[in-house]
Amino acid sequence: MQEQSWQEILELNARYHDLAAHSYDSKWGIDFGAKGAAQVLGKMQKVLGRNGGHSYGRGLEIGAGTGYFSLNLLRRGWLDEAVATDVSARMLETLAGTAERLGLSSSIDTVVCDAEALPFENDSFDIVFGHAVLHHIPHLERAFAEFRRVLRPGGVVAFAGEPSAYGDRLALLPKRAALALAPLWRRLVRARPHVGEGPVPWGKDEEARLEGRVDVHAFTPRDLERAARAGGFTDVRVRGEELAASWFGWANRTLESTAEPRDVPWLWRQYAFHGYVALQRVDRALLEPRLPPAIFYNLLISAR
Repeated sequence: MQEQSWQEILELNARYHDLAAHSYDSKWGIDFGAKGAAQVLGKMQKVLGRNGGHSYGRGLEIGAGTGYFSLNLLRRGWLDEAVATDVSARMLETLAGTAERLGLSSSIDTVVCDAEALPFENDSFDIVFGHAVLHHIPHLERAFAEFRRVLRPGGVVAFAGEPSAYGDRLALLPKRAALALAPLWRRLVRARPHVGEGPVPWGKDEEARLEGRVDVHAFTPRDLERAARAGGFTDVRVRGEELAASWFGWANRTLESTAEPRDVPWLWRQYAFHGYVALQRVDRALLEPRLPPAIFYNLLISAR
C-alpha cells in the first residue's frame, strides 16, 4: 500500500472518480445492452460457480461507479432490487441518470459511502458484490467485516476484476511490445500519432495525475482469502480470470492510445473487440481451469 492515510486514500478516490465520471462509460466501453449483459452475467456466473446462474433478491454493490454491474443485473432479472454505493457522488449521479433512461429508477437506490463503514442495518442484503473495487479500499479486513454484517444468513460476497500482483507484472510484456510496434502499426492503419491537440478539458490533467495514485493494492490469491476469512467468511474461493484475453486486450489498447482516436479504423475496433471475446472463451475453457490463479491478470473471490 502507498504511504497515504486512510482519509487521503478516500479523498483521492472520490476526487479522481468525480473527474472521470463524465467519460467513464465511453473510456471503458461500458454497455447496457446484450453485449454488456453477457459480459456481466458471465463474470458473476464464473465467480459464483454453479450458483451464479440463479437470481438473488436484494443486492449491495460496492464501488458501483456508473452502474455497469448493478444495472445490467437488474435488467436481466438477476437481482430484484439493488443499492449502489460509491465514494464518488458524480459516478452515482451518472448511474442514476442511466437507471432513469433504462426504466430502472424504482429498482435501485444510490448511497455515497465508504465500504469500511456501511450505513445499513444488519442482515439487509442477500449478496454483496463489486467489480474492480477492492484494490481501492485501504483496510480490506474491516470492509469484509462490514460486508458480513449487512448480509442475511446464507448471503454471499462476489467480487471480480481485482488486479493480480503477478498477473499485472506479466501484462507489462504486451504493453511494452505494443509501444515498440506502435509506429509501424500507425502507418499500417493510416493513423496519426496522438499529440493531444487543442485545449485540455477542465480537470483532465488532474484526472491523469490522480489515476496512478488511487490503486492501493495488487493481490495474491492468499491476500484475498486472508482478508475474507478475517472478516468472518467461510467457503472462500479465489479464481484467476483472463490471461490470453488480457495480453491481447492490453496490446491493442496500448496501440490505440498512441493514435488519434478518430483515426483508429472501425474494422480494427471490431477485430479488437471480437478477438478479445474469442480469447475470453479460450481462457474460460482451457486456461482458467488448469493454471494457478496467481498468474492471471484478474482475480475473482466469492465466500459465504
